[in-house]
Amino acid sequence: MNTVMRAPKSGFAHDVWEKIQSKYNVTQAHEALEWISEMISEQFDTSGDMDNVYSQLKDGRKLCQLMNSIVPDSIRKINSGENSFKLMENIARFAEAAKTYGLSDTETFQTVDLYEKMNLHQVIVCLFALGRKAQKQGIRGLGPKESDKNERTFSAETLKQGNMVISTQYGYNKGATQSGIVFGNTRHM
Repeated sequence: MNTVMRAPKSGFAHDVWEKIQSKYNVTQAHEALEWISEMISEQFDTSGDMDNVYSQLKDGRKLCQLMNSIVPDSIRKINSGENSFKLMENIARFAEAAKTYGLSDTETFQTVDLYEKMNLHQVIVCLFALGRKAQKQGIRGLGPKESDKNERTFSAETLKQGNMVISTQYGYNKGATQSGIVFGNTRHM
């Protein structure tokens, strides 16, 4: 597969890239790959090493199969071959199907994050978010279970009593004020 290699990052961009890479967790990546392997009933190397995660997921096929195992026929066409644009389309279809399933924009990732190995941490975050949503639907998921909504209703009398609390009764500061406090130096012109 021919991928376009970018110039090495330098300066601030390099610092940001290193910070993103430092968030990557090998153990979580291994758990995510094991979950995918189980869900799509396919055996492959589930090592959490960054290079292995990239090589297993870069074409998007396993991701599309995963989404189809959670929501049947959510991705109707899975591209194969070596065409970069078709493989990136697989990744984009997965991300779109994940959003349709209920993941937010912050939980998903951009195609380049995976295809160009820019932010594999975000890919793993997405897989864990998808696993939590799947658990809520009764499917074997990944990571901690997502919490359920706990709505409470109060009577009109209880709400009225809450409005009668005077906010100054929360704490008394014995007449101290912030008047006269100056931060920093004055401006000299």
